Amino acid sequence: MRTGLLFVLLACAAAAVHAEQFTGKVIVVLDGDTVMVTRKGGPPVKVRLAGIDAPEKAQQGGMASKASLSGLVYRKQVSVNSLATDSYGRLVAYLSMDGLDVNAEQIRLGMAWEYSGFHTNETYIGLQKEAQQARRGLWAGDEIVEPAQWRKLHPFTLPAAVTDQAGARLDKTLPDPACAKKYCSQMTSCDEARHYLARCGAKSLDSDGDGVPCERLCVPVAR
Repeated sequence: MRTGLLFVLLACAAAAVHAEQFTGKVIVVLDGDTVMVTRKGGPPVKVRLAGIDAPEKAQQGGMASKASLSGLVYRKQVSVNSLATDSYGRLVAYLSMDGLDVNAEQIRLGMAWEYSGFHTNETYIGLQKEAQQARRGLWAGDEIVEPAQWRKLHPFTLPAAVTDQAGARLDKTLPDPACAKKYCSQMTSCDEARHYLARCGAKSLDSDGDGVPCERLCVPVAR
Protein backbone atom coordinates (compact mmCIF):
# COMPACT_ATOMS: atom_id res chain seq x y z
CA MET A 1 0.00 0.00 0.00
CA ARG A 2 2.80 2.41 0.88
CA THR A 3 4.56 1.67 -2.41
CA GLY A 4 1.36 2.24 -4.36
CA LEU A 5 0.67 5.49 -2.55
CA LEU A 6 4.21 6.68 -3.20
CA PHE A 7 3.80 5.92 -6.91
CA VAL A 8 0.58 7.91 -7.08
CA LEU A 9 2.16 10.85 -5.27
CA LEU A 10 5.16 10.82 -7.59
CA ALA A 11 2.90 10.66 -10.65
CA CYS A 12 0.88 13.61 -9.39
CA ALA A 13 4.04 15.54 -8.68
CA ALA A 14 5.34 14.86 -12.20
CA ALA A 15 2.10 16.10 -13.71
CA ALA A 16 2.17 19.20 -11.53
CA VAL A 17 5.61 20.08 -12.85
CA HIS A 18 4.10 20.48 -16.31
CA ALA A 19 0.93 22.24 -15.16
CA GLU A 20 0.88 25.90 -16.12
CA GLN A 21 -1.36 28.70 -17.29
CA PHE A 22 -0.67 31.17 -20.08
CA THR A 23 -2.36 33.06 -22.89
CA GLY A 24 -1.46 32.82 -26.54
CA LYS A 25 -2.73 32.93 -30.09
CA VAL A 26 -3.91 29.82 -31.92
CA ILE A 27 -1.89 29.69 -35.14
CA VAL A 28 -2.73 26.19 -36.37
CA VAL A 29 -5.72 23.90 -35.85
CA LEU A 30 -4.59 20.32 -36.44
CA ASP A 31 -7.90 18.55 -35.85
CA GLY A 32 -10.95 18.76 -33.63
CA ASP A 33 -8.99 18.49 -30.38
CA THR A 34 -5.43 19.67 -31.10
CA VAL A 35 -4.02 23.13 -31.83
CA MET A 36 -0.73 25.01 -31.95
CA VAL A 37 -0.53 28.04 -29.66
CA THR A 38 2.09 30.76 -29.47
CA ARG A 39 3.72 31.34 -26.12
CA LYS A 40 5.68 34.43 -25.18
CA GLY A 41 9.39 33.81 -24.96
CA GLY A 42 9.35 30.42 -26.66
CA PRO A 43 8.38 28.40 -29.73
CA PRO A 44 4.75 27.50 -30.49
CA VAL A 45 3.43 24.63 -28.42
CA LYS A 46 1.12 21.83 -29.40
CA VAL A 47 -1.95 21.64 -27.16
CA ARG A 48 -4.23 18.62 -26.87
CA LEU A 49 -7.64 19.61 -25.48
CA ALA A 50 -8.30 17.76 -22.22
CA GLY A 51 -11.42 15.75 -21.53
CA ILE A 52 -12.49 15.33 -25.15
CA ASP A 53 -11.66 13.13 -28.13
CA ALA A 54 -12.40 14.25 -31.69
CA PRO A 55 -12.46 12.05 -34.79
CA GLU A 56 -9.23 11.77 -36.75
CA LYS A 57 -8.98 13.82 -39.95
CA ALA A 58 -9.17 10.68 -42.07
CA GLN A 59 -12.20 9.47 -40.13
CA GLN A 60 -15.77 10.32 -41.03
CA GLY A 61 -16.60 13.65 -39.37
CA GLY A 62 -12.95 14.47 -38.78
CA MET A 63 -12.78 17.47 -41.09
CA ALA A 64 -16.10 18.81 -39.78
CA SER A 65 -14.77 18.61 -36.22
CA LYS A 66 -11.59 20.40 -37.26
CA ALA A 67 -13.61 23.12 -39.02
CA SER A 68 -15.71 23.57 -35.89
CA LEU A 69 -12.67 24.11 -33.68
CA SER A 70 -11.15 26.43 -36.27
CA GLY A 71 -14.28 28.54 -36.21
CA LEU A 72 -14.00 28.82 -32.45
CA VAL A 73 -10.32 29.60 -31.91
CA TYR A 74 -8.23 30.04 -35.09
CA ARG A 75 -6.17 33.25 -34.95
CA LYS A 76 -7.73 34.14 -31.61
CA GLN A 77 -6.23 34.71 -28.18
CA VAL A 78 -6.98 31.88 -25.77
CA SER A 79 -6.18 31.04 -22.18
CA VAL A 80 -4.40 27.71 -21.76
CA ASN A 81 -4.72 25.85 -18.46
CA SER A 82 -2.46 22.85 -18.88
CA LEU A 83 -2.59 19.75 -16.72
CA ALA A 84 0.38 17.72 -17.93
CA THR A 85 2.49 16.79 -20.95
CA ASP A 86 1.57 13.60 -22.78
CA SER A 87 3.85 10.99 -24.35
CA TYR A 88 3.86 12.92 -27.64
CA GLY A 89 5.16 16.08 -25.99
CA ARG A 90 1.80 17.87 -26.22
CA LEU A 91 0.35 19.96 -23.42
CA VAL A 92 -2.93 18.46 -22.25
CA ALA A 93 -5.03 21.48 -21.40
CA TYR A 94 -8.32 23.27 -21.12
CA LEU A 95 -8.78 26.21 -23.50
CA SER A 96 -11.00 29.16 -22.73
CA MET A 97 -11.80 32.30 -24.66
CA ASP A 98 -13.89 35.20 -23.38
CA GLY A 99 -15.28 32.93 -20.66
CA LEU A 100 -16.14 30.10 -23.08
CA ASP A 101 -14.92 26.59 -22.24
CA VAL A 102 -13.72 25.59 -25.71
CA ASN A 103 -13.36 21.91 -24.80
CA ALA A 104 -16.95 21.78 -23.57
CA GLU A 105 -18.20 23.70 -26.61
CA GLN A 106 -16.82 21.07 -28.98
CA ILE A 107 -18.85 18.47 -27.10
CA ARG A 108 -21.96 20.66 -27.00
CA LEU A 109 -21.76 21.18 -30.76
CA GLY A 110 -21.56 17.43 -31.24
CA MET A 111 -18.04 17.70 -32.64
CA ALA A 112 -16.18 15.62 -30.05
CA TRP A 113 -16.71 12.81 -27.57
CA GLU A 114 -16.58 13.31 -23.83
CA TYR A 115 -13.28 11.71 -22.80
CA SER A 116 -12.66 12.85 -19.24
CA GLY A 117 -10.60 10.68 -16.89
CA PHE A 118 -12.72 7.67 -15.88
CA HIS A 119 -15.66 9.62 -17.38
CA THR A 120 -16.10 11.69 -14.24
CA ASN A 121 -16.84 15.13 -15.73
CA GLU A 122 -20.59 15.33 -15.24
CA THR A 123 -20.83 18.60 -17.19
CA TYR A 124 -19.16 17.10 -20.25
CA ILE A 125 -21.23 13.91 -19.97
CA GLY A 126 -24.42 15.99 -19.85
CA LEU A 127 -23.38 18.03 -22.89
CA GLN A 128 -22.71 14.85 -24.85
CA LYS A 129 -26.11 13.40 -23.98
CA GLU A 130 -27.71 16.68 -25.07
CA ALA A 131 -25.88 16.60 -28.42
CA GLN A 132 -26.80 12.94 -28.94
CA GLN A 133 -30.48 13.53 -28.25
CA ALA A 134 -30.52 16.51 -30.62
CA ARG A 135 -28.57 14.49 -33.23
CA ARG A 136 -26.22 17.42 -33.45
CA GLY A 137 -22.95 17.38 -35.39
CA LEU A 138 -21.33 13.94 -35.47
CA TRP A 139 -24.41 12.38 -33.90
CA ALA A 140 -26.49 13.12 -37.01
CA GLY A 141 -24.80 10.30 -38.93
CA ASP A 142 -25.70 6.63 -39.01
CA GLU A 143 -22.19 5.16 -38.73
CA ILE A 144 -20.80 6.58 -35.50
CA VAL A 145 -17.43 5.19 -34.43
CA GLU A 146 -15.54 6.43 -31.40
CA PRO A 147 -12.09 7.79 -32.32
CA ALA A 148 -10.33 5.35 -29.98
CA GLN A 149 -12.00 2.42 -31.72
CA TRP A 150 -11.27 3.89 -35.15
CA ARG A 151 -7.58 4.23 -34.29
CA LYS A 152 -7.45 0.56 -33.31
CA LEU A 153 -8.79 -0.33 -36.75
CA HIS A 154 -6.34 2.04 -38.48
CA PRO A 155 -3.11 1.72 -36.46
CA PHE A 156 -0.90 3.28 -39.13
CA THR A 157 -2.88 6.51 -39.43
CA LEU A 158 -0.58 8.67 -37.33
CA PRO A 159 -0.43 12.43 -36.74
CA ALA A 160 2.04 14.21 -39.01
CA ALA A 161 4.56 16.80 -37.93
CA VAL A 162 3.23 20.36 -37.87
CA THR A 163 4.69 22.60 -40.57
CA ASP A 164 4.22 26.14 -41.81
CA GLN A 165 3.44 27.05 -45.44
CA ALA A 166 7.12 26.74 -46.34
CA GLY A 167 7.25 23.22 -44.95
CA ALA A 168 9.36 24.07 -41.91
CA ARG A 169 8.41 22.22 -38.73
CA LEU A 170 6.73 24.41 -36.14
CA ASP A 171 7.09 21.76 -33.46
CA LYS A 172 10.68 20.80 -34.19
CA THR A 173 11.58 21.00 -30.51
CA LEU A 174 9.16 18.14 -29.81
CA PRO A 175 9.45 14.47 -30.81
CA ASP A 176 7.65 13.62 -34.05
CA PRO A 177 4.45 11.85 -32.88
CA ALA A 178 4.44 9.81 -36.09
CA CYS A 179 7.70 8.18 -34.97
CA ALA A 180 6.97 7.65 -31.30
CA LYS A 181 7.69 3.91 -31.42
CA LYS A 182 11.33 2.86 -31.74
CA TYR A 183 11.67 -0.68 -30.43
CA CYS A 184 10.56 -4.12 -31.55
CA SER A 185 8.90 -4.69 -28.18
CA GLN A 186 6.45 -1.92 -29.13
CA MET A 187 5.46 -3.53 -32.44
CA THR A 188 2.38 -5.69 -32.81
CA SER A 189 3.01 -6.99 -36.33
CA CYS A 190 5.61 -7.20 -39.09
CA ASP A 191 3.61 -4.67 -41.16
CA GLU A 192 3.79 -2.16 -38.35
CA ALA A 193 7.54 -2.72 -37.92
CA ARG A 194 8.13 -2.24 -41.67
CA HIS A 195 6.04 0.94 -41.56
CA TYR A 196 8.14 2.47 -38.78
CA LEU A 197 11.42 1.43 -40.38
CA ALA A 198 10.45 2.92 -43.75
CA ARG A 199 8.81 6.09 -42.44
CA CYS A 200 10.98 6.90 -39.45
CA GLY A 201 14.28 5.21 -40.27
CA ALA A 202 14.26 3.57 -36.84
CA LYS A 203 17.57 1.68 -37.04
CA SER A 204 16.88 0.06 -33.68
CA LEU A 205 14.29 -2.10 -35.49
CA ASP A 206 16.95 -3.46 -37.86
CA SER A 207 20.02 -4.10 -35.72
CA ASP A 208 21.84 -6.20 -38.33
CA GLY A 209 21.12 -3.79 -41.20
CA ASP A 210 19.66 -6.39 -43.55
CA GLY A 211 16.51 -4.37 -44.23
CA VAL A 212 14.27 -6.76 -42.31
CA PRO A 213 12.94 -5.20 -39.08
CA CYS A 214 12.14 -7.12 -35.93
CA GLU A 215 13.05 -10.54 -37.27
CA ARG A 216 11.06 -12.37 -34.62
CA LEU A 217 7.99 -10.83 -36.23
CA CYS A 218 9.07 -10.69 -39.86
CA VAL A 219 11.11 -13.88 -40.38
CA PRO A 220 9.15 -17.14 -40.10
CA VAL A 221 10.55 -19.54 -37.55
CA ALA A 222 11.97 -22.65 -39.24
CA ARG A 223 10.28 -25.91 -38.26
